[in-house]
Amino acid sequence: MLSSPATNQLPAFSCLPCLTRDQEGYIWGAIAALIWGGFFAYSRLGIEAGLNAADLAFLRYGTAGALMLPWLLRRDVRSLGGVGWLRGAVFALLAGPLFVLVSAAGFAFAPLAHGAVIQLGTVTLMGTVLARAFLDERVGIMRAIGLAVIVAGLAITVGPGLLDGGSQAWKGDLLFAGAGLMWALFTLLQHRWSADPMATTAAISVLSLLVYAPAYLLIRGPQALIAAGPFMVMEFAIVLGVFSGIVSLFAFGRAVSCLGAARASLFPALAPGVAILLGVPLAGEMPTLTQVAGVVVLTAGLMLSIRQRSAG
Repeated sequence: MLSSPATNQLPAFSCLPCLTRDQEGYIWGAIAALIWGGFFAYSRLGIEAGLNAADLAFLRYGTAGALMLPWLLRRDVRSLGGVGWLRGAVFALLAGPLFVLVSAAGFAFAPLAHGAVIQLGTVTLMGTVLARAFLDERVGIMRAIGLAVIVAGLAITVGPGLLDGGSQAWKGDLLFAGAGLMWALFTLLQHRWSADPMATTAAISVLSLLVYAPAYLLIRGPQALIAAGPFMVMEFAIVLGVFSGIVSLFAFGRAVSCLGAARASLFPALAPGVAILLGVPLAGEMPTLTQVAGVVVLTAGLMLSIRQRSAG
């Protein structure tokens, strides 16, 4: 049985000292959700440009790993920046390239709408369940109502796409649920182990670089990246590697530290709405009134859920 979180908390630290911990957590969670939405939007652009999930994972973790390696080398490499090699390996397994590949594999069987609702809904719901079971974080009536509103908002946002999919859609749905569970477990362990957000980001990035990058170059090869051209590769490396691979992981880690695992797990549910809104400038796709309504409902559900303070 895991020990009480009250005995294993991160040191009091704030990048935004003028705010309360809750307020800081909301800001970091919103930053993470904004970047995740951009990741979804850019991933779609990348797929349309001829890249696949393996290419996107390489750009994300290869770039992040290369940038975080000097930071890690200046720390205690023997302890992987203080995270520990075993814990770092677990983090990299749950939130590294395998997470991206499992999530993306689902789209071979089921449509985007299934991924948005099932994967992100699993993160939100399982994040709350796991935090209640292992961290003893209280789930009050307002959070329960907020969770129901969030799931409803996800369903409204993706709209008719929920009814799409053929006889093989269940395979994709299982993969989406698996990816969501991976991220929920990562959230739980990051809070349980009181892992420093920057050290966790470095551990995931560097281990992913060391393991995934050679396998990618050996099996897949860089042909698709060469064909995409240097400017597109550079753009995607910045968006996926710097913002999604480093900034979003650090921001989410700060949200977990400030809000707890359960409330921090609510923020990924905002990513589909952000992706839809970013689709206007990136792909020229105007959101429908139903999608806008879904984003509003999602936001309302989030606000209901995060107002409850975590126990301990």
